Amino acid sequence: MLKRAFRKIAPGFAINLYHYLMALLAAARYRWPSKRMIVIGVTGTSGKSTTCFFLSRLLEASGAKVGMASTIYFKIGEKEWLNDKKMTMVGRFQLQKLLADMRDAGCRYAIVETTSEGVKQSRHRGIMYDVVVFTNLYPEHIESHGSFEKYQQAKGRLFQHLTHWSPKVLDGEIVPRVKVVNIDDEYAEYFLSFASDHTYGYGLYGDGFDFLDGVTEPVIPVMSRDLQFHKKVAMFTVNGVEFKLKVLGGFNVYNALAAISVGYSQNIPLPVLAKALERIRHIPGRIERIEEGQPYTVIVDYAFEPRALEKLYEAVESSIPHKRIIHVMGATGGGRDVHKRPTTGALVSERADVVIVTNEDPYDDDPVQIIEDVALGAESVDAGRRAEVHRILDRREAIRFAIDTAEDGDLVLITGKGSEQAMVVSGQLVPWDDRKEARQAISARRRATMEVPYFKQEKA
Repeated sequence: MLKRAFRKIAPGFAINLYHYLMALLAAARYRWPSKRMIVIGVTGTSGKSTTCFFLSRLLEASGAKVGMASTIYFKIGEKEWLNDKKMTMVGRFQLQKLLADMRDAGCRYAIVETTSEGVKQSRHRGIMYDVVVFTNLYPEHIESHGSFEKYQQAKGRLFQHLTHWSPKVLDGEIVPRVKVVNIDDEYAEYFLSFASDHTYGYGLYGDGFDFLDGVTEPVIPVMSRDLQFHKKVAMFTVNGVEFKLKVLGGFNVYNALAAISVGYSQNIPLPVLAKALERIRHIPGRIERIEEGQPYTVIVDYAFEPRALEKLYEAVESSIPHKRIIHVMGATGGGRDVHKRPTTGALVSERADVVIVTNEDPYDDDPVQIIEDVALGAESVDAGRRAEVHRILDRREAIRFAIDTAEDGDLVLITGKGSEQAMVVSGQLVPWDDRKEARQAISARRRATMEVPYFKQEKA
């Protein structure tokens, strides 16, 4: 309450100065831990967490000890645990403490998923990044930033920060400052414009190379060639080396290429990276199958905004056989992307057969109003294409309704939270895990079915 009151009365420059000084204080408190590691920052609208996950596995394949702070995991070497803070980029002192623990554990690499909100609050200050990665950019969190241009600039400040510090010297060698950019993204040129020692451009098409005449630094290409999909496996080559990606979703090829580019920049041989990528089979809360022996498919995914939901549907419609789609969804409160609520409702309604709109993370907003905003969007679709729409406030009840409604061969999608370990209700963190709730709902349905007495009908 005190912080909110301060933000309302304090001028913008004072708030920015406060964030900046707190970031430096946190770094000093833990003796500037990022000095002793190669720090990799990953930013973009989507794909950040998956890229971080891929990258952690690829770097470990080289024999390096890796730490990570992302939406999915916290990781210090072999110890890793699901992010239970309901924040991608945790507060400055928490983040610097994590980095210090990584340093003390002997980690060579620290991967930090770096958000525009974190940059806006200077949480990246006091972190000496050596590699920065740009995945993609499209409108999100516009209410918070004020405009798309300011949102883009917040991402750009991470790249600008790359050369803020002098190059590190680790093990007697200078660590080059590297930027890695998705060359296929329409905003690639903006991110390529920032200074670095080495630049890597990755993609599937390479259309972005058309504008490189205006980019002063040479760009090292890491392009996918001969992309094919066979039995849920994406196969492609990079510089003549074949890669196999066994994680669902064609969009994940981009995330894999981002991770490959970073590994390549660290002089890890491409065949080593290829073997490591092939070993990855699933990512917590990202198109994650819930397997309890049921005759229908259950998928939990983090997607919550329109483009991510479109990509999810592309993945499941091409790779997962199904009869009907039963989709449990909601929207986040806290004043975030309010205008997208009806859009996401309509998008899902056009693709699913049954839509169950439920509570997600209301923060201090009215959850009933959030549900109504999404449901009205779902009901705005033409009758011939519209899904059957249900409003169920209690998320546990909504998941159980979806599971109980599913018939053999159906697909149940539960989106919006992925592997998150909490729900934010009235400013309080309530323990929660969609995957756990789905498993419990499947078990409850199985028990109920087994408890129904069976009477053999006598022939007349």
